[in-house]
Amino acid sequence: MRIFGPIYDRCLRWAAHHRAPGYLAAMSAAESVVFPVPPDVMLAPMTLAQPKRWWRLALICTIASVVGGLLGYALGSYALDAVWPWIERLSWSQRFFQVQALFERYGFWIVFVAGFTPIPYKVFTLASGAAGMGLLPFVLGSLIGRGGRFFLVAGLVAFGGEPLERLIRRYVEWLGWAVAVLVIAGLIWWELRG
Repeated sequence: MRIFGPIYDRCLRWAAHHRAPGYLAAMSAAESVVFPVPPDVMLAPMTLAQPKRWWRLALICTIASVVGGLLGYALGSYALDAVWPWIERLSWSQRFFQVQALFERYGFWIVFVAGFTPIPYKVFTLASGAAGMGLLPFVLGSLIGRGGRFFLVAGLVAFGGEPLERLIRRYVEWLGWAVAVLVIAGLIWWELRG
């Protein structure tokens, strides 16, 4: 079943559009809150199309992602009041306080790792707000994690050029499924460990 190849081809077409930087920004911001597809799938083809602008594209991705992350943080913060009675009814308050303590102690590192890796960043933007993580460590962790990831992706693609594009095209299905399996395995591990 081919899923990732057609998505990749569609993103290549979008990358050539004159509004592509706006699409990239919107996708980056939305992915930090709700959108399931990471912005890398548009960043990479756009960088291939315009390799001299790789740093600008990575910067757009980073800033938009952090802005979207702030929206997720705010939603998590305000949504906690609405769901707190439900959390108490399910006897999850003790677990919540344990997670909150982890965010107080390791918040910067949690957000940094979530921002840099394929772990769904949106889960951690919402959780950071709900757990009451400090805003400054959240923003710094997001900027460094997301920026590191997007500048690395764009830089590798810009300097790898056409040979890298051929490699991506050849293995896009395998890479897409590998990331999906890793994310699902990570979620299952997270559930089973508690």
